[in-house]
Amino acid sequence: MKITYQGETGAYSEMAVYKFFGSKVEPVPCKDFTEVFESVKTGAVPHGVVPIENSIEGSVNQNYDLFLTYDLKVCGEVAVKLAHVLIANPQTKFDDIKTIYSHPQALAQCRRYLENNKWEIIPAYDTAGSVKIIKENKLAAAAIASEKAADLYGMKILARDIADNPSNFTRFLVLGLEDAAPTGDDKTSIIFSAKHAPGTLYHALGEFASRNINLTRIESRPTKTTAWQYNFYLDFEGHRTEKRCAEALQALEKYATFLKILGSYPRVI
Repeated sequence: MKITYQGETGAYSEMAVYKFFGSKVEPVPCKDFTEVFESVKTGAVPHGVVPIENSIEGSVNQNYDLFLTYDLKVCGEVAVKLAHVLIANPQTKFDDIKTIYSHPQALAQCRRYLENNKWEIIPAYDTAGSVKIIKENKLAAAAIASEKAADLYGMKILARDIADNPSNFTRFLVLGLEDAAPTGDDKTSIIFSAKHAPGTLYHALGEFASRNINLTRIESRPTKTTAWQYNFYLDFEGHRTEKRCAEALQALEKYATFLKILGSYPRVI
């Protein structure tokens, strides 16, 4: 079974694919997140995997926005621990380094380490891709990526555990055309926009509290259609087909100008 992800071979997203689906799948790298969504929409692959939030740096905003554009479902979640290492060509010494390549999220997660060394920072499209860049161009530079990426490209590890916080996890969502059946321990993700009136958001969220439904995440993003108006991305415990969850979603419609149920799936986090 083919599963798409953004990045190069050895990327953390590829690790998420294997962790969720097992070792027998065929991960298919894509150049960007839009291509991952598009591949699932067209049926080229049954599923894609995208990062949605990091425990240090927060949300991956582009993917939140893509859920508005594409009519896909969330059918699973998986968390991957990120263990960033400093990677260079075999002949490069630590003192030779003046430039660092990596994905902006990885660079931000290693901010203190990078500031202490005062290197020039160059953002790249992917962590493993940054290793590929310095290898193919034979640069006397370094990349921040996983140890697996270093092994795959035959590179040297100059330093390990360089993230600001050792408890560094990224949560990934699994995309599909259908969400998952109830398991008894589930989570549901939705997007809604609240009516512009005093107390609307308070009462909207109260529909979950009054039914003893635990909210696990709430995130606001600009609608990009009207200035200073926002969509709210909400995760809550329970499956959308459970009676109390279905009632909360129905009641939410009284306070919402827009509601999209992204799907229900087994809870991991």
